[in-house]
Amino acid sequence: MSRLFPRTALWSRRLRAALAVLATAVAMCGVVLAATSTPSSAATCNGYVGLTFDDGPTGSTSALLNVLRSNGVRATMFNVGQNVQNNRSAAQAQVAAGMWVANHSWNHAHMTSMSQAQMQSDLSQTSSAIQSATGSRPVLFRPPYGETNSTLQSVASSLGMRQVIWDVDSQDWNGASVSQIVANASRLQAGQVILMHDGIQNTRDAIPQIMANLTSRNLCPGMISSSTGRAVAPDGTTPPPTTTPPPSGGSCTATATTPNVWGDRYNTSVTVSGASTWTVVVAITAPQRVTTIWNGTATWDSSGTVMTMRSNGSGNTFGFTTMTNGNSSARPQIRSCTSG
Repeated sequence: MSRLFPRTALWSRRLRAALAVLATAVAMCGVVLAATSTPSSAATCNGYVGLTFDDGPTGSTSALLNVLRSNGVRATMFNVGQNVQNNRSAAQAQVAAGMWVANHSWNHAHMTSMSQAQMQSDLSQTSSAIQSATGSRPVLFRPPYGETNSTLQSVASSLGMRQVIWDVDSQDWNGASVSQIVANASRLQAGQVILMHDGIQNTRDAIPQIMANLTSRNLCPGMISSSTGRAVAPDGTTPPPTTTPPPSGGSCTATATTPNVWGDRYNTSVTVSGASTWTVVVAITAPQRVTTIWNGTATWDSSGTVMTMRSNGSGNTFGFTTMTNGNSSARPQIRSCTSG
């Protein structure tokens, strides 16, 4: 017996070691299975919501972007023009991280007390600063404090932007705790938009829990449609074409006229000066749709409202026919003209 015990003990140790290896393998298989099942469950989106962050970029924008990226979030950043001018690299980082950039006025003033000319100058200056820094011209506008009127909406529309307020207020600006922000966000329904802010620690801390709640309800972060103002599915893995940056190159001038107007459609003629080869970005107001083009090569964004027309050797004047589809007053807006 004294000689058999060491062998028995050795066998027992080997058995325990083998079982440990087996247990580890099983555990690893479990991990692998979990890892492979997670993306498919995360990809189940029965609706989309718009996560928005106002008042950036700030000194904390980098921290916010890190949290958003680590949680698989793409969001809309309503930027203040003055902040963009003073922190161009942070604005560029927003776009590089896959966020959508939008207009939130030049310095967060009470815009309804401005004249129409002041509104026009404020929003135009902000959009130009954002485009200069990021290459993307905003197609969305959020008025500071949510204060708006018909004049401000008209000015934003004339600059190619849709006004977006919000459906849910996170109250982060009002000192809400992390749990309060999460609770407020849990009210989001498909298509809705929530107001949050750049530069608030509690907001950053709430994002993982917000995402867990959305995932449990099969809701995913989406982009905000410039046609409807509602949250929709993101377009691919890069910022959507509705913020099409003008191609690199020199500048030119594109002038649009509407020489022919009928009851259900009209023709637009665009003349380019300052370049023999050019790219012109034109915005159409939904539900209008272009049916025919001539003297150029056109590509469209996913919404069918932003057209990029390139010269094709047919001269410096191109045109297109637009069906009004019930909106007879809107006319195309020239976003940019770039030579080369």
